[in-house]
Amino acid sequence: MMAARQSAMTSPARPTSGGAESARPGRSNRPAHEPIRRCLASGERLPQDQLLRFVVGPENELVPDLAARLPGRGLWIRPERSLLEKALARGLFARAARAPVKAAPDLVERVGKGLRRRCQDRLGIARRAGLVLAGHDKVRSLLEKGAAVALLQAADGSPAQRARLRNLGLGNKPDLKVIEILSAAELGDALGRAPCVHVALLPGGSAERVILDCARLAAHDVQHDAESRLRDERFGASSKTID
Repeated sequence: MMAARQSAMTSPARPTSGGAESARPGRSNRPAHEPIRRCLASGERLPQDQLLRFVVGPENELVPDLAARLPGRGLWIRPERSLLEKALARGLFARAARAPVKAAPDLVERVGKGLRRRCQDRLGIARRAGLVLAGHDKVRSLLEKGAAVALLQAADGSPAQRARLRNLGLGNKPDLKVIEILSAAELGDALGRAPCVHVALLPGGSAERVILDCARLAAHDVQHDAESRLRDERFGASSKTID
């Protein structure tokens, strides 16, 4: 499972600070000291941007709070699907809340879909901030200069094409974040264009938030990514998308 997670998103999940969007060059829009929370399933104390927050609603229903903004006491957990399933099966949310908790049968799937949609929304915001380049040639040029902070490639794109740009990017910038968790259609939808395979992010606060949310999705979607890679290795994947 660890290998699958690393294939979906390489290099550390936490990006360096700084950004073109900030009023002060080199300053990040994120807090200088990220709050630390305890994962109720693993017991680890981690920065909250690496965790998922849940709250208990008025009817004792367990509500995912992916933006960490809903009122109420937060229940924090690492985003891995297996830990969510463990917490639900063992009643860990109810124990942490010290109250009865009702969870929808499809809660884990809803969390995954919510994370995926959030990554697309974040990418759209980064595009409107002028931090996104899409298309093979534009992305390649940026990677050659070592100017990108992240390379997003469609999980269903050509493995050979993806590997070439991945190697180029990491060769020129070893700390480049490589994210291969969204499909070509999802990348295109996020950017308001036809499906695309290759996207690069320039430095900036919105780019940081894309990276952070994609890291949470990659952690949650480890099994999905492993199955996709296995299909690619067995049958090959030829991109039929526009880029």
